[in-house]
Amino acid sequence: MANLLSSWSSDLDSLPEKYIVPEEKRPGALLAPVSKDIPAIDLSEGDRASIIQKIMKASQEFGFFQVINHGVSEKLMIDAVNVGKEFFSMPAEEMENFAAKDSRKGCKVYTGSGNCGSHDFGLWRDTLQHPCHPLEKWTNIFPDKPAGYRGTTGPYTVEVRKLGIRILDMICEGLGLTEENYDYHDLLLMIHNYPACPDPSSALGVSGHRWPMDWCGTSSKCFCIPISFSMEVHIQLRSAVHRMVTNSACSRTSLVNFFNCPSDRLIEPVKSLVSPSDPPAFRAFHMKEYLEVLFGKNSDSEVTAEYFKIKSQASK
Repeated sequence: MANLLSSWSSDLDSLPEKYIVPEEKRPGALLAPVSKDIPAIDLSEGDRASIIQKIMKASQEFGFFQVINHGVSEKLMIDAVNVGKEFFSMPAEEMENFAAKDSRKGCKVYTGSGNCGSHDFGLWRDTLQHPCHPLEKWTNIFPDKPAGYRGTTGPYTVEVRKLGIRILDMICEGLGLTEENYDYHDLLLMIHNYPACPDPSSALGVSGHRWPMDWCGTSSKCFCIPISFSMEVHIQLRSAVHRMVTNSACSRTSLVNFFNCPSDRLIEPVKSLVSPSDPPAFRAFHMKEYLEVLFGKNSDSEVTAEYFKIKSQASK
């Protein structure tokens, strides 16, 4: 745990060799091109049908969208980010003591990718991770420092889950699915801290990936919603490959919320959406198999997606 970037990286003048990304995977000089085309959907504007239409269009064309006027208070969002920053600003021994006590109870603090996946380079980030639904089951394993962590993170994750369910409902309605076709899962919170990096052009906070599960992360006043790979399997939706870059000016903290899919869940195209003109691109698989393949192939999401493609589709 003494290897947490947050506890030693501020004194660096150069990037340690283990964090240098292979040249073909580096972000390069153009670190974070900003796309103004990512749809921003106002959840308070227009009727439900028009909002669903916008969500479906974004999910099919971009695989990524933002939502504004979503009902989660701006103050709660800011407080949640701030308490995450406070956690990673604590003395190293405080974080070490916390992790030592709680890492086997569902709460983890780690650098890079932790035990999930293997890379030939280190990821420039620290992460605090823990389950948070149902809240009454997990609150006792939340960090008790900094003061206010539990009192802020609890209400925040409750509101985020409500928003996530609302969006999932609208996506399913847009696909013509009924409640019999889907259910709701547990919620996992990850707070990522990306310390200031001495060479952002040669490092990555998160390498290119498509998440296997549904999640949403905070960004200013909006929530960013990527379509997951497991949803793309259902046909008519597109998952977007995305990555996280670093910067040299300051550290950055982001909150990511995952709607977890049980490992024994069968992921397959919804039969009512399959037709001769719209055949499935991926075969059925259990989430456990997907995770095993993903982490067994150096966390390369594109290679993993290809693995699950139906051969006739893979050749097209």
